[in-house]
Amino acid sequence: MHLETFELHQPTHLEDALAVASSHPGEFDYLAGGTDLLPNYKMRLNPRAHLIALGGIPELHTFAPADGTFGALATLRQLETEEAVARDYPGLVEAARQVATPLVRASATVGGNLLVETRCFFFNQSPSWREALGYCLKAEGDRCHVVPQKERCYATFSGDLAPSLVVSGAQVDLLSPEGTRTLPLEELYDGRGDGIHRTTLLPGEILVRVRLPREARGRPSTYRKLRVRPAFDFPELGVAASLALEGRRVRSLRLAVGGLETRPRSFASLTDPLEGENLTDERIADLARRVQAAVRPVHNTFLAPDYRKRMTEVFVRRALTDLKEAS
Repeated sequence: MHLETFELHQPTHLEDALAVASSHPGEFDYLAGGTDLLPNYKMRLNPRAHLIALGGIPELHTFAPADGTFGALATLRQLETEEAVARDYPGLVEAARQVATPLVRASATVGGNLLVETRCFFFNQSPSWREALGYCLKAEGDRCHVVPQKERCYATFSGDLAPSLVVSGAQVDLLSPEGTRTLPLEELYDGRGDGIHRTTLLPGEILVRVRLPREARGRPSTYRKLRVRPAFDFPELGVAASLALEGRRVRSLRLAVGGLETRPRSFASLTDPLEGENLTDERIADLARRVQAAVRPVHNTFLAPDYRKRMTEVFVRRALTDLKEAS
């Protein structure tokens, strides 16, 4: 399938990109690596009349692992091949290496993966397939086929980097016509939103960079991914964990899950009470069961929701057990 006609803008400064966006409210998309956006355009999934390519803006290409700073256009290939990232943020590298294929990772970007379009097998289909079924809330229609109603979209968050960055305490720098602001990465995703209104970005706002705190450097971390085809599929489930022990007791434990709901979720209410406690196999098993009970996958991906829910317990338990044994 070919791309529909659009006007391509190629600013070389952030301010110019914001100016173009302000001139075409609701009629543009920002283009980073394009590995998800352009295939969606070919499938006629919400194409816009204007594409603002960000590749010519030097500030977005920042790659400074020693400072824990990654520009939005740093590529996943850079993450997975840089020795300093593997040494200091192992879970992040594991997540990056499990995204798609090497060819895709050479173009795919940090910012693009954090803001990747939510997915649903009623949405990610050809125009003729969607027309035959009847369009959905997320594109051209007025109803959800997953949970039949007309108010909420249940498309699933399908990024891999976000859970790993959340457990590392990452922050994001954002720029809009109103100025700059910095948020904890987890607050980039709207807990009150859905598969369409999934972020807290302001109109035209640009994700500029990701910052990792100094205390995250060297902390043991991991990422586990469930998918149908291990070579390149989007996550059906992604589990990220970060663990620091003092002797046998928990100094810091963080856990986040993606691929199940409309946004990545962390579980501080379940992990914080374990700080200072002895992390026994029984405690790990209990935590894994509690996380499983909390998640709410729906039938909008290839694997059944009850299977994805059960595998959440398995993946959490395996991730924490491995981190404990490696600490």
